[in-house]
Amino acid sequence: MHVVPGLKVLYFGTPVVLLSTVNEDGTANLAPMSSAWWLGQTAILGMGDRSRTAANLLREREVVLNLPSSALAGAVDRIAMTTGRPDVPAGKAAQGYRFVADKFVLGGLTEQASDLVAPPRVAECPIQLEGRVAGTHRLAAGGATTYEIEILRTHVEEDLLVPGTAHIDPLRWDPLVMKFCEFFGGGINLHPSRLAEGWQMPALRAACAVSTGRTGSP
Repeated sequence: MHVVPGLKVLYFGTPVVLLSTVNEDGTANLAPMSSAWWLGQTAILGMGDRSRTAANLLREREVVLNLPSSALAGAVDRIAMTTGRPDVPAGKAAQGYRFVADKFVLGGLTEQASDLVAPPRVAECPIQLEGRVAGTHRLAAGGATTYEIEILRTHVEEDLLVPGTAHIDPLRWDPLVMKFCEFFGGGINLHPSRLAEGWQMPALRAACAVSTGRTGSP
């Protein structure tokens, strides 16, 4: 029997991505997100308009999509409630965000030079996608934009490849996945995600708690 629960969150299972972009002063910014999907050699990203990442994408038109494995859940959590904007927007400050200039250091991650774009890759991420903004679309609901990213080059850890081919072995690739408000890897619930705290209002966090059978904030 189907019911109509009125879901407030539609994160049925999406990959976590660490987006690296370049700030106006030439330094690197790193931000976790989990609204991403791919079609062919194109990635579609969705994010709020108040972030430093959004400003960097619109100005520089370049990005690296770093895909963390489930083993990097802790690193993602460490930078989840931070922003690269020194002038933290009031709304984000109210949610608990704080300014961090170097998120690579905070997350215990390493910058790795890219081949075709200015933003650095995250050395610890098994899959890294260098890309360029090909188009944008402002959402009708307002406050958020989708970005069409043309993938220019893909870097993959050799151990993930099927020997003798250019194909990733899906049994070896264990992506960090956001399922509603929880981190999953290898089909196992790792822990509630701090990433969810930033993009959810209190009412949505409550809805997530109900949908996952948990009480309290993630």
